[in-house]
Amino acid sequence: MFEHRQSEMQRMLKENEDFRRLYNHHQSLEKRVTAAELGSAPMEDLALNQLKKEKLHCKDRLDRMLQSQAA
Repeated sequence: MFEHRQSEMQRMLKENEDFRRLYNHHQSLEKRVTAAELGSAPMEDLALNQLKKEKLHCKDRLDRMLQSQAA
């Protein structure tokens, strides 16, 4: 995620607690989505879609935070 912005991400992770918390939440969601898709943690399609939406929302917020930091 945000491979082209690694240095900005590393700085934000160190300096911004809200960014770090949101990033960790996104990572947790990513693990849950992956586990559900691989079948190691079965879940209903509706629940999986909700997780994916929440994960995307987190990613969008992280991107906005990175953009505002760069400005």
